[in-house]
Amino acid sequence: MQAESSFNVLGQPLVPCSFDPLTGFFRDGCCKTNEEDAGSHLVCAVLTNDFLQFSLRRGNDLITPRAEYQFPGLVAGDQWCLCLNRWIEALEANCAPMIKLESTNAKALEKISLETMLQYAAIAEI
Repeated sequence: MQAESSFNVLGQPLVPCSFDPLTGFFRDGCCKTNEEDAGSHLVCAVLTNDFLQFSLRRGNDLITPRAEYQFPGLVAGDQWCLCLNRWIEALEANCAPMIKLESTNAKALEKISLETMLQYAAIAEI
């Protein structure tokens, strides 16, 4: 199935989120989606320990490596395409990780305002 939306929340071409670890619903490094992506993996987040523990408590263990899925396990500082609703839940629980605007899919604007995203924008290193 073809991925939808190759634009970020700033209206520019979507920049890859992470190749190490390799992220995205399509495992292509980008936060792209289509109708098969029930989780809407749209938000490129810079993970924190607080968020990883929150996700674990919510039933999604992102910490433990799972070789059968070629999943290395994640640590604070990793960039990862998060499910849109999980990021919103973390926001409401005061543990939302910072996001990379240039790598967050424009479809995320359907549920999160750009104003909110700007408050959580990770600044690119120069």
